[in-house]
Amino acid sequence: MRNRRSNKAFTLVEILIVVVILGILAAIVVPQFTNATQDAQTGNLRSQIKSIQNQIELYKARTNNYPDLVTTGWTDMINGGYLKAAPKNPFNSQSTVVAGTFTNGEVAGTAGAGWVYDATTGEFSACYYDEANQVLDTANP
Repeated sequence: MRNRRSNKAFTLVEILIVVVILGILAAIVVPQFTNATQDAQTGNLRSQIKSIQNQIELYKARTNNYPDLVTTGWTDMINGGYLKAAPKNPFNSQSTVVAGTFTNGEVAGTAGAGWVYDATTGEFSACYYDEANQVLDTANP
């Protein structure tokens, strides 16, 4: 009787097919993660803006005035216990506040600041953030 040996190995064609399938899957999946950082920054920014707006309204309710974030910075909010520390814009890591105007959901700010604030209305937003569409806007600080 003859002993037959069966080779249990993959052929070159089978390996190439697997590599091609993996390449196709990678081409589909990788672009999905390219915007993940920007989406996370946008979500973080949206959350921070909402939280800070709530604290500004609480400050106004207690003192009957909006805080002057442009002149005094975050001092009144931190010393009053409304915030633990000066918040940083996650897009540009700035915590400075500049005076801005809000028109139809659009905000005019400056590139060197992190936040934009209108002390007369208490409206608050972030530089590089399109409030109307709730997305980061790198072209419009």
